[in-house]
Amino acid sequence: MATYPIVELLGDGISSELSASVHTIAEALPFDLEFKQVDLSDGNREKRGMALFDEAEACMREVGVTLKYPTATTRESPNRILRARMQFAVIHRPVCTIPGIQTNFTKTIDIDVIRIATGGTYEDVGRRIGPDTAVSLRVIERFPSRYAARFGFKLAQLRGTNVCSTSKYTIQQATDGLFEEEVGIVAQDYPATPYRRELFDALLAGIIMHPERYGVIVCPNEYGDFLSDAACGLIGSVGLGDSASYTFGDRGVITQAMFDPSGGTAPDIAGQNLANPTAALLAMANLLRHIGEPDARRALRNGILSSIADGARTRDIGGELSTTEFTEEVARRTKEGLAAG
Repeated sequence: MATYPIVELLGDGISSELSASVHTIAEALPFDLEFKQVDLSDGNREKRGMALFDEAEACMREVGVTLKYPTATTRESPNRILRARMQFAVIHRPVCTIPGIQTNFTKTIDIDVIRIATGGTYEDVGRRIGPDTAVSLRVIERFPSRYAARFGFKLAQLRGTNVCSTSKYTIQQATDGLFEEEVGIVAQDYPATPYRRELFDALLAGIIMHPERYGVIVCPNEYGDFLSDAACGLIGSVGLGDSASYTFGDRGVITQAMFDPSGGTAPDIAGQNLANPTAALLAMANLLRHIGEPDARRALRNGILSSIADGARTRDIGGELSTTEFTEEVARRTKEGLAAG
């Protein structure tokens, strides 16, 4: 039986319940996931300080594949520290309509947001100039733009869909212009993949009016942040989205991958068996594809979506199941999917 080591970064709030859900699914798989746990909870961070991040970084570099749960941002942002230490260059946020969930948006959406993980306006907190003026520096780098573009085109090949790059390149001509220039260069290596660029504000309107026109969307840091959360709102909840962060080597090969649910710690329901583990399990499915288990990924994803479509849901999305009950239902369907091939 194959064994895959996985770093598991524990967090705050509903983190322990999400971890329990993931472990239940792991027991249903025909191979072993060997979890190496690191406790990144707020209390442990306060106790151990940066030595804890040293430990997490060492484990992540040794293993190369990580599953992370929500962490509270108090004295510092664990996500930002890990992003800097691991040099994550690209963030992938898949967002798709989930049948069975009522939303205000009646059309079907199925997009992959590929976001540069660095730069934009997020790297500089800015400074005040006198009492009435403030400025900050906006940075776009060529290599992260290239990695995001290449990841996006490879994903579009797998999905059989198009690529759309988006920014405000007519206004931010230097920064966004560099980004679009690099995407255009990469596009030349994928002549069979339809590619276009759109201004970000026009793209937002386009997704709402004609979501079927969009497959893979590549964009700079802050644009991807805004877009992925807005898209999750269209499918019913930010808590339904998962995320993956990637580090690349000199030749563009992925050297580090971290998968996580995009929702927060939800302290108001922590410990009550009410958490919706959908995003954590979707992150797990994405992880399974990354480690070379596409059949397990497909079975788990289908198990999640079919459960929800058939009315087996947690309370936050109109069902009656607890975290544990929903997880057990998904595990059962995952086993059945694997057995059916």
